[in-house]
Amino acid sequence: MRRPRGSAALAGGALAAALVAAVLGGLFPERGGADPSPPPLTLPPGFSAQVFAAGLAQPRALAVDPAGTLLVSLSGQGKVVALPERVNGRPVEPVTVLQGLHLPHGLAFRHGDLYVAETGRVVRFRYDAKALAASDRTVVVSDLPGAAHHWTRGIAFGPDGALYLSVGSSCDICREADHRRAAIVRYEPDGSGERLFATGLRNPVGLAFHPRTGVLWTAVNERDWRRGGAPSDYLTEIHRGGAYGWPDCYAERGAFVPDPELPDRRDCRGLTRPTFEVPAHSAPLGLAFYAGSVFPPPYRDGLFVALHGSRPELPAAGYKLVRVVFQDGRPVEVQDFATGWRRDDRVWGRPVDVVTGRDGALYVSDDHGGRIVRIAFRTR
Repeated sequence: MRRPRGSAALAGGALAAALVAAVLGGLFPERGGADPSPPPLTLPPGFSAQVFAAGLAQPRALAVDPAGTLLVSLSGQGKVVALPERVNGRPVEPVTVLQGLHLPHGLAFRHGDLYVAETGRVVRFRYDAKALAASDRTVVVSDLPGAAHHWTRGIAFGPDGALYLSVGSSCDICREADHRRAAIVRYEPDGSGERLFATGLRNPVGLAFHPRTGVLWTAVNERDWRRGGAPSDYLTEIHRGGAYGWPDCYAERGAFVPDPELPDRRDCRGLTRPTFEVPAHSAPLGLAFYAGSVFPPPYRDGLFVALHGSRPELPAAGYKLVRVVFQDGRPVEVQDFATGWRRDDRVWGRPVDVVTGRDGALYVSDDHGGRIVRIAFRTR
């Protein structure tokens, strides 16, 4: 996510959390709180949407625990909460699983343990799915570059069993002192064996592995320009050793262009082109391959991506859920899937992350409206 230019760099502790909460909640004032009316979303025929949970404080990353319960990080509050299924039609009541965390974002499960990516480290907890409780904190990765412009940390476990971590840049355009910035880093599950997996990614957020090919995908927020405008954001496959250009070059219509604002920029030859460009300031964040069997076959191989949307002072872009379409395991195009989160100047919501629930529906977090939206397909 891009913060408004000129805001103070995030510091540690309570100040950082307060600033993040202000940014998440202040880009657009929330309208209406927990609105019981159906979401004003446009979906393909046969699909419907409903508000699954509301009244949450800027919900961000999602995960499903081993028993099928949905978990979400509330970054500004330093919490992870569980959202049990509704009982007798009553509203979902969040259960606090963890609190006192420092800007938690990414969530992942491995062998029943819960991994949480705080802005400066990754921690592991023993997790009790029945009690919805986490205990025995163990720091897996410590001393990550914290906050500073891009504070989110995405995590996912690959088919090789390794832990993959995304870390954004500390700036729009600069040379980073920490090599883990603007990169995806690979670790063994215990945090050992750190090595760069891919570089030149200004702000990679979500991480997801194709369920059949095992290829890693991410969503990247590109730079702002000091004189206005920006290059395209993008969705891309990530291969080991890939170099995606930042800060020297950016992708434009399938080719790389030298950045006009960076002095002493390096050559653009030999860089890895992103798979799909999306409009500038779309702010793609979370992404997930559909993992259920309820959606019609054309949707079952799809990669769903949340486009958080542009800031108020910029031309409208994003504010929707899109689908990367695959044919024979190869990505071929990006299609709109759930639109209507913004209509003209009225913002109903800003999608952040997406996950497949145990019931085969998609669950989407919305940090603007403080809600989780459930998108289901009507079976006959």
